[in-house]
Amino acid sequence: MRILVVNVNTTQSITDSIGEQAAGAASPGTEIVPLTPSFGAESVEGNYESYLAAIAVMETVRAYPEPFDAVIQAGYGEHGREGLQELLDVPVVDITEAAASTAQFLGRSYSVVTSLDRTVPLIEERLHTAGLSARCASVRASGLAVLDLERDEEAAVAAIVEQAALAVETDRAEVICLGCGGMSGLTERVVERTGVPVVDGVSAAVTIAESLVRLGLTTSKVRTYAPPRPKRFVNWPPGDR
Repeated sequence: MRILVVNVNTTQSITDSIGEQAAGAASPGTEIVPLTPSFGAESVEGNYESYLAAIAVMETVRAYPEPFDAVIQAGYGEHGREGLQELLDVPVVDITEAAASTAQFLGRSYSVVTSLDRTVPLIEERLHTAGLSARCASVRASGLAVLDLERDEEAAVAAIVEQAALAVETDRAEVICLGCGGMSGLTERVVERTGVPVVDGVSAAVTIAESLVRLGLTTSKVRTYAPPRPKRFVNWPPGDR
């Protein structure tokens, strides 16, 4: 089984970290292929960057030359999952939805701890659209930019752990979801501080993708995610004439 894990930003070190986390969660015989878009922002922390990332992720997957069995979209928020589901005949799993759906098996309510406050509404909207918001106790921001997670890991861990603890103590969350692909690998530190289950979206997405492939299931092509209708595109993709 081959699963493509697509970073939504262009920072290779984040792709590497996501790939390592995904490989650690994969079953024997599953090949994880981490991909970095060739264009886009170095980190995705707003609507403009998110919409650009959606295009970049779709084009990155379309350009991949080998067969694959599933795709994981490794970014929190809105990054074009629906477009991929139209384009592909294999399962497409978004880490936002993978983490939240997994959390609901583990406790009555969950909270998401993410990066900047400006990303909170994007995640809330994504959870609402996916029908996963009813049991979300809160979405909390650590106040750190995505790239800060690499620049000062100890400060990043401290901020994330602090918000996770507040989610449990104040918001009454029973499960924590790490709300950024770049947070892969921080699970144990948050568990130590909070004492509750902590879900990493990348790991959860790998397990879900593997299960869908083994069950022989993929996206319904009736109505919502039917393939794009054949039509003329003007100057798209760039370079096509």
